[in-house]
Amino acid sequence: MSIPFVSRSLSSSLRTKNPSFSFATRALTNPVEKYWTHLQSNDPNIEKALTGVGAKLDPSCVKELITRCSSTSKHPTSGLRFFIWAGIQREYRHNSYMYNIACKAFKINQNPNVIKDVIEAYTIDHPVVNVKTFKVVLNLCKEARLANEGLWVLKKMKDFNCKPDTTAYNLVIRLFCEKGKMDEALMLMEEMSLIDLYPDMVTFVTMVKGFCDLGRIQDADRLFKIINQQGLPPNVVAYSALLDGVCKVGDLERGIELLDEMEKKCGSCSPTVVTYTSIIRSFCEKGRSMEAFTILDRMEACGCAPNRVTISTFINGLIKEDRVDEAYKLIDRVVAKGSVSKSECYSSLVVTFFRGGKFEEGEKVFRRMLSGGLKPDGVACSVLLKKMCLKEERVLEGFELYNEIEKLGFVISIDSEIYSILMDGLCRKRHLLEASKLARFMAQKGIQLKGSYLKSVVEYLKNAGEMELVSHIYKANGG
Repeated sequence: MSIPFVSRSLSSSLRTKNPSFSFATRALTNPVEKYWTHLQSNDPNIEKALTGVGAKLDPSCVKELITRCSSTSKHPTSGLRFFIWAGIQREYRHNSYMYNIACKAFKINQNPNVIKDVIEAYTIDHPVVNVKTFKVVLNLCKEARLANEGLWVLKKMKDFNCKPDTTAYNLVIRLFCEKGKMDEALMLMEEMSLIDLYPDMVTFVTMVKGFCDLGRIQDADRLFKIINQQGLPPNVVAYSALLDGVCKVGDLERGIELLDEMEKKCGSCSPTVVTYTSIIRSFCEKGRSMEAFTILDRMEACGCAPNRVTISTFINGLIKEDRVDEAYKLIDRVVAKGSVSKSECYSSLVVTFFRGGKFEEGEKVFRRMLSGGLKPDGVACSVLLKKMCLKEERVLEGFELYNEIEKLGFVISIDSEIYSILMDGLCRKRHLLEASKLARFMAQKGIQLKGSYLKSVVEYLKNAGEMELVSHIYKANGG
């Protein structure tokens, strides 16, 4: 079946201008200085000059150089050309972090024309470029989420006798899918066949996910069937993408059908914990959490153990339906099987109670955990302390609970914002002895007050004449 059938089945300056720099000449003692000298040489063929340097490249070197270029030049083309050149060197490859650094340094999001400036500079200066060169540029478009610019670069490749490969097309297709522009993505997928390229599983999964994100489940489903007809049996990633989309729109019956197919095929299509969790979430969101137990049964029968996310999702659904007893039964079941710890389960229950407005129930469970030697997680501790401290009449009680948590060695998981709220509450209510103890602990552990609280806390303490306490606060905040 041909690829075009898919659509019927589905509804500035161009030349590089290197600025003159007024920096004093530096000794060429390291790779950064060696490359920096060549970047200031005004050589139109920057890439040839850089290749002749022969110095070792590493992330710190590249970061330093693009930072210098972006901070000293009004036209960052030369710095961007260096970044692209560096990305195709045999002994070095950019990681995703470096692409992020480059996009920020050259403000590519705010000024996407710098991408076109570089390509047009190549047209004039005629450096040696290849498919790998363009892939670095396309990855910059990916990091900056520039779909139109990515398409422009893809089309420009033929001007340099560079034929795009499937990976290049997939990258641009993904950009359009993320923008929700599925018609453009579909046209690109069909265009591939015109240059003897064919979509692979990555292409199809990207397209299926794109349709699902827009709620176009029928289009995703039709494309999914075409995958089979094209001789590409869907793998677990493709199934999971479609199943997740089906579940999001609440089509549980179709979700179960897909799960049946995955379980029957086994092997590379066996459902994962993410697959089962997605279906359990859909049942819970539909107010059918009791039916989700059948999914849990199937999950365990297939040898796939639920994880913390699965159980949190399940507990949330049961509590929303006021099935508290069933939530406890669920916890007993998974703890007995050893898939999720008792502390994790009860922490999820505490957080679910709090977020559902059942503060008293959540606090009772939390205190039972402490008395029973269970360790509440950071979210459970933080949510409870925050709620107690924001009610000023309970701030002292919150501090006492904090002390209890500290004695058990659980404070490491408490968010720094909670310390700020607790300190602010203690100062407001003039519990200075307790505030002093907390300040010393924060100074010892290097825990800083959040900026919005620092000024008010210091003001309270100064007015109370507690200058020693103020010094502890400044010490903790690096002052």
